[in-house]
Amino acid sequence: MIPILHTERLILRPYQRSDFDAYAAFYKSDRTAHIGGPLSEKAAWALFAADVGHWQLHGFGWWMIEHAGAAVGVCGLHHPPHQAEREIGWSLFDGSAGRGFAYEAATAALGWGWAYDPDSGIVSYIDRDNVPSIRLAEKLGAIRDDRHPPAHDALAVTYRHPKVAA
Repeated sequence: MIPILHTERLILRPYQRSDFDAYAAFYKSDRTAHIGGPLSEKAAWALFAADVGHWQLHGFGWWMIEHAGAAVGVCGLHHPPHQAEREIGWSLFDGSAGRGFAYEAATAALGWGWAYDPDSGIVSYIDRDNVPSIRLAEKLGAIRDDRHPPAHDALAVTYRHPKVAA
């Protein structure tokens, strides 16, 4: 079962079919250049389904970020086979940036992730030109780790997150 996390303003919940339109619109946009986009609707659907399936395969995964009844982004943990370590990531849909949602969601997801598996590290692999995500990783306390560059993405750098209590 996928846990539901509550923060002061947000609900981190399982994806719903009705979230796909907002998800696909985001992934079709140029804002996704640092995370492999823009994507076609078909490719966005494959990614959406992979995010959902990650929970079944690993026991952890991505949540939809909900604010005031609307899907405003995604945040979660994943560990696909082509990546060396468990990663936390975040993306906010159009109109949701600059409101602290990513920080609030990532803080909750990190707390849950450390409680779920306190012995595995958590990193963020971030495109070196994605300044907003780098700033967020640093605000979360992550430290750039140049000793372990991400082998799966030559344009990314590794940020290692400190263990936090749930």
